[in-house]
Amino acid sequence: MKKVSFLLIALVVAAVGFFSGCSPAKEPKKMETIRIAEVTRSIFYAPQYVAIEKGFFKEEGITIDLKTTWGGDKTMTNLLSNSADVALVGSETSIYVEAQGAKDRVINFAQLTQTDGTFLVARKKPDYFSWEQLKGSTFLGQRKGGMPQMAGEFTLKKHGIDPHKDVKLIQNIDFANISSAYASGTGDYVQLFEPQASLFEQEGIGHIVASFGKESGKLPYTTFMAKESYMKKHNETLERFTKAIYKGQLFVDTHSAEEIAKIIAPYFDDTSEELMATVVERYKSQNSFATNPLLDEEEWNNLQTIMKNAGELPQKVDYSTLVNKDLATKAMK
Repeated sequence: MKKVSFLLIALVVAAVGFFSGCSPAKEPKKMETIRIAEVTRSIFYAPQYVAIEKGFFKEEGITIDLKTTWGGDKTMTNLLSNSADVALVGSETSIYVEAQGAKDRVINFAQLTQTDGTFLVARKKPDYFSWEQLKGSTFLGQRKGGMPQMAGEFTLKKHGIDPHKDVKLIQNIDFANISSAYASGTGDYVQLFEPQASLFEQEGIGHIVASFGKESGKLPYTTFMAKESYMKKHNETLERFTKAIYKGQLFVDTHSAEEIAKIIAPYFDDTSEELMATVVERYKSQNSFATNPLLDEEEWNNLQTIMKNAGELPQKVDYSTLVNKDLATKAMK
């Protein structure tokens, strides 16, 4: 009887082993989609495009749906109306939302750039440049209340220029139309992002004479942010998202401008790889690309100093209120 029992057990064990061996392999993890609204399309955001093109998001089980929303107000509208899950925009926008008493706070969780990304372009190439030359000129600036404009005003004041008295300041042109307005003859000077600044220099329309990024110091110029409710529901997904961004940042930091230009070329159809490499190198040389996603408190405070200096800080907001550093800290381990 015992022999029969042992035989039955042996048969059962063998059968279990057989069917286990024949069971289908585990299905691959389902990809999750994150919709990003980026404030503009710029080589300034190279680490993001590298993370997409090199498959760093895919490695983390994430598919990216990227759209350009052209302006901080439009980008934030997309986020608040749930047309986007994550916004890539200046941190000042989260402070504006907080000041309006939003019940669902907008939280900064991963920093992409750590300086201003604009350059001062002059109509005529000077033999030498000094900020004094702007006095009495027409200056085509960025949108009032936006980080580019505030960094611009901060820089002018730093050099003893009152932007509302010493120059004729134009701020009423839509963000997407500033470059075309300058190309058509408006303004002696203009504040531009890349690659437009270098394109103008290449075409003889203007000449880069100074960097607002070098002048205004480190700050959370462009960060990834999401609504607090979304972060609570998708915390683990956003941690993987932040890991992918960190991989992109490390790649940009450790590879040549030429290599990076080749990778991000699909995002800039009208720009040569040679010009893109020039722009990437310019940003790398002034440490504009953040080398990790952690937004630190010193940068946050510098941001509010610049906003206050421009008369655009509606209220001071503590670092811990609108910055989640946990995702970046975990992603960097």
